[in-house]
Amino acid sequence: MPYVTTDDGTQLFYKDWEGGGPPVLLSHGWPLNSDAWEATALFLAQHGYRAIAHDRRGHGKSSQTWNGNEMDTYADDLACLIDHLDLHSLTLVGHSTGGGEVLHYVARHGSGRVAKLVLVSAVPPMMVQTDDNPGGLPIAVFDGIRAGEASNRSQLYRDLANGPFFGNNRTGDVPQGTRDAFWLQGLASGTRNAYECIAAFSATDFRPDLEKIDVPTLVIHGDDDQIVPFEISGRLSAAGIRDAELLVYEGGAHGLPDTERDRLHGDILRFLQS
Repeated sequence: MPYVTTDDGTQLFYKDWEGGGPPVLLSHGWPLNSDAWEATALFLAQHGYRAIAHDRRGHGKSSQTWNGNEMDTYADDLACLIDHLDLHSLTLVGHSTGGGEVLHYVARHGSGRVAKLVLVSAVPPMMVQTDDNPGGLPIAVFDGIRAGEASNRSQLYRDLANGPFFGNNRTGDVPQGTRDAFWLQGLASGTRNAYECIAAFSATDFRPDLEKIDVPTLVIHGDDDQIVPFEISGRLSAAGIRDAELLVYEGGAHGLPDTERDRLHGDILRFLQS
């Protein structure tokens, strides 16, 4: 299995599916790993693209590090992988926390290797409520997730999968296998890594990053996202990124790569070909 080693010795696992065409790198949400993108990676490779997906440090098959569980290091790890594979004309696609990771990569390392950016149910520009971000979610929301992570994370992941992540508390029609996959991937993460990543996705201020994005960007968000509400995320990111295209999935939940798979694949493919 392929790994790349970062400057601090962290081993990052990645998948690299050669479709022969331009590269697309997929970044996953919390507390998941590259398996969350496997259907999308297969779809892209079948349509001629080189599909790459990595496990963020502390997630999946990558090293469960003690340090570096924050967005600057996530972006630097991504740079290490992109440099290692010598990727150019790259499209970055990020879901949820992964959306923050790919956005922060471009802001921190520039867009020299990047052609396009896709943000799906992504956490930017800033989730937590502060004095200068009064529309955000109260810190108690994230403290509750931290408490669940510390006390019984297996149950936390089951509760998220059975409820708000896929919107199963709205429709009740999300297959058990889909919910089980979330639980299984979640438990493959390191508990310290997953615990600290809650701050990374909720408290990182991506607002300065938005104005640094200088590549075509597609923002996709469900307007019934109960994890990363559209009004504080997708809408504001699309407004803050120059010439960004915004697609709102009416009634869409947070887990769009599963709940709206065919539509999402079609929209990403159209954007890649545009």
